[in-house]
Amino acid sequence: MIHHIVLFKFYPQTKPEQIEELSRALLVLKGQIPGIVNYVWGPSVSIEPYGKGYTHGFIMTFGNEADRNNYVPHPLHKELIAKYVDPICEDGIVFDLYEPDKN
Repeated sequence: MIHHIVLFKFYPQTKPEQIEELSRALLVLKGQIPGIVNYVWGPSVSIEPYGKGYTHGFIMTFGNEADRNNYVPHPLHKELIAKYVDPICEDGIVFDLYEPDKN
């Protein structure tokens, strides 16, 4: 499995409603792009002071590398970035983590 981890640092003027719209749009992708096994979204709840301004994030889990590779350039993913991420996101981090099969 591949865990696609994305963290967001929003512009100071970003409204909570815009962040909520982004979270809903990401959830819709789960039903529209094949290969997404799981999706988790939320604000940071860390008690450590190392967030560096990244306040929200998500993890999308894909069954395999091919599914993740299909997702990244997918037109619906690109549209979501242009419509919901770019207007409100000052910075982001993407980190993909491979989880070996446990069998």
